[in-house]
Parts: sequence; structure tokens; C-alpha cells
Amino acid sequence: MSVPLGLIGRENMLFTKDIQCNQKELYTKVSTSKFLVLGGAGSIGQAVTKEIFKRDPQKLHVVDISENNLVELVRDIRSSFGYIKGDFKTFALDIGSIEYDAFIEADGQYDYILNLSALKHVRSEKDPYTLMRMINVNIFNTDKTIQQSIDNKAKKYFCVSTDKAANPVNMMGASKRIMEMFLMRRSKDIKISTARFANVAFSDGSLLHGFNQRIQKKQPIVAPNDIKRYFVVPQEAGELCLSSCLLGDNRDIFFPKLEESLHLISFADIAVKYLKNLGYEPYLCESEDEARADIETHIANKKWPCLFTKSDTTGEKDYEEFFTDAEVLDMNRFSGIGIIKNEPNYDNDKLNHFSETIQQLKSQKSWKKQDLVALFHHMIPDFGHKETGKYLDSKM
Repeated sequence: MSVPLGLIGRENMLFTKDIQCNQKELYTKVSTSKFLVLGGAGSIGQAVTKEIFKRDPQKLHVVDISENNLVELVRDIRSSFGYIKGDFKTFALDIGSIEYDAFIEADGQYDYILNLSALKHVRSEKDPYTLMRMINVNIFNTDKTIQQSIDNKAKKYFCVSTDKAANPVNMMGASKRIMEMFLMRRSKDIKISTARFANVAFSDGSLLHGFNQRIQKKQPIVAPNDIKRYFVVPQEAGELCLSSCLLGDNRDIFFPKLEESLHLISFADIAVKYLKNLGYEPYLCESEDEARADIETHIANKKWPCLFTKSDTTGEKDYEEFFTDAEVLDMNRFSGIGIIKNEPNYDNDKLNHFSETIQQLKSQKSWKKQDLVALFHHMIPDFGHKETGKYLDSKM
């Protein structure tokens, strides 16, 4: 969807100047290259795919596990941009599957591989089985697809990280931090870059996307009033990822600069702006039962029931940051983009221990969450995991 900037408290796009200054180089690289986008039917993946498509690539293949989202991606691209001379195809495949490996064996010739696949929800750590899948998707599928890219002599591998990888407090952010460690090891054999960025406004499965669902289903809107986040719109996410992939040096991590145009805003404040944009005033409720009661009457009076509460669930970070004090920054190359510059520093023994331990746990077909938390603490000694025993699935 096209997100009005006013809903996230902004007036201007973040990267317009950088995209304009580098437009010729971006177009030349895209129009002379072959691309594979993994996880290309998610919100960020679709945005990246569109940024590539509109610059006339020679080949653009998109892989995603969601067949329905791939169908919508194709319909959206055809309706917005039409057609290109290059080879544009989508494949409904699981990156971790034998079918995907066979696909790469048959046609693995790409200049650039962009991996946008991820389990992105903090709530993914609510049970040990989903948590293990998150480790597989965010870490091991990434490592596997990098090795395939090396084998097929690709020029560059890009994968998306998260702001939550900087001083992580939840397992999702920590999984991405560990993924970055694996990237450093692979960067000896292929050029790699990544991006950390804020929440993508109204992306699939996000709380803001849930606002749309609640409106369609005539249900209350629920949001925390004590959590503030940075937000980018889907097009900005696509521009940041493509810029990192095509303009970034080996091991660079791109992130949005925190300037006046990018500031923290609470979910509750966005909910109020969102409702006013639709012509409704928020009707503030004290409980879930009150919010569910008499909703048709409130809506008829142009009021929408809202429950704004303090957050008390596992893994919620009090504040957001894109980098740590220990990381080296380049804040001069771009107008709206900062860069974390990395040396190929990693602990090979730790990475091997991580892989071997996970493999052992999977072979037993039995593991507990605390086993995985302990392993993450071994990888990230200052991991500030916040466990409250409460998860978002227990809330409306």
C-alpha cells in the first residue's frame, strides 16, 4: 500500500537526494545485471523488487514461500510498471528446501542476490519450535544461500538485518546479530552488504498493518502508548536495500540517519492519526471487554474504540538504535544514509560451536527455549534478553 507520510509524522521522503545523486549509477548497474530476490513477496521484498524492476534488469527472479503474495506482486508490478525486456519470473519455493537447491543448480547465474526473507516478529520466541525455525531462516538459510552465491560466482550478496540487532534484547534481534557474524566470515569469499532500518510502516503482519485489518473487520484498535519507534515507508525500505546492495562496499551496513525528518513516534499516536485520516475520532477504552462492546454504535457516531496500554510483553526494547558505540561509522558519503564500516572480525570457533550445537539439538528433536537462550548468550555475552513470561499472542 502507499503510506501517507503524515501518518508517521513526516513530510518528506528520507533518501530522495541520495537516490537522485546516484540515479545514473543505479540504473546502469541494474540494467546490465541479473538479480535474484529471496523473500521477495514480503513487504520489503516487494519494495526492493519494484526498485529493481523499474530500472530494467536483464534478469529478475523472485522467490518466496507465499504463493498468494507472489501473485499479488506480479499483478501490482504489471499494473504499475508494465513489462521489461528482461527475464522476469517468480517461484513459490521454500529457500530451505531441496526444490530450491534444484532450482539453483539449474539456473543459479545471478550477479546480485538480495535476501529479504526473515522471521521478523518479536513474538516468534514464544515457543521453542518457532524459535528454532527463526534460527534456521534468519541464520542458516542465509549462510547456505551465500555459499551457493559463492559457488556460482555472484558479484554481491545483500541481506537485510534490523535495528534490533544493535544491542539486542530479544531473540529475533539477536538472531540477526548472529547472522551478521556469519556474514563477516563469508565476506572473505564474496562481497556482502546489509542494512539495518526501522519498522516498515504498514508492512505485512505489523501492528500498523493490523490497523487496516481491524477497520475492515469492524474491530477495536489496540496499541501500546509507551513504545516509540522509527518508521520508514515501503519505498524507502526498497531504496535503502538497493543502495546498500549496489553502492555499498564489502561488509557495509547501511542505516537511515537520525535527522529531524526521522523521529520517534508512538504506536498510539499513529493510531490516532490513522483514524483521523479515515474520518474517525478515537473512543478511549479501559479494557478489552469495553473495547469489544457496542462497537457498531460507536462507529455510527464516527468514533472508533481504542485500547491504549503500557507494554509488558517479552522482548520489547525501550528505545531503538541503529548502531553501537563500538561500531565505526561513515556519516559523510550520503545525505540521508549512514554506514557502519566493518572489518572481517569473527570468532570461528564460536560460529562452529553455534552450528554444531543447533545441529545436535535438532537431531535430538527435543530442545527447550532456555537451551537456545543460553547459546545466544554464549554468542553475545552482553545480550540483554528481556523475559517477562508474557507474549503478544495473549493480547487482543
